[in-house]
Amino acid sequence: MTALALSSYAYYDAFMARTRISISLEQDQAERIRQHAERAGMDVSAYLVHAATRQMAESDAIEEQFAEVDALIARAERAADGLPAEPAPEPAAELTEQERREVEEALGLVHGRDRQGRRPGHAA
Repeated sequence: MTALALSSYAYYDAFMARTRISISLEQDQAERIRQHAERAGMDVSAYLVHAATRQMAESDAIEEQFAEVDALIARAERAADGLPAEPAPEPAAELTEQERREVEEALGLVHGRDRQGRRPGHAA
């Protein structure tokens, strides 16, 4: 970690008001966080604040980048609310015997059965 980065944490420690937040995590997660904080030359609190701050900045940037798209979607959804409901689909006509066999054959293939009703790779 650079001297500038360390000095910014020292500034944070010296001048920021403190609020305690308690979190619960698995023992292995806590140990990994401790190890990462140590490698970064930070205490666990500063490390977690740094990680959370980076994540929030990333989320804010993503939200900002997609704000126009989100607004466009919201406008389209509001416009769609004013449209009449789609009519109910008409009931399907009865299938011919040939169509029924074709549907059953296709479903059999989807469910892993060949044309003779056997599952591929299994003994008859």
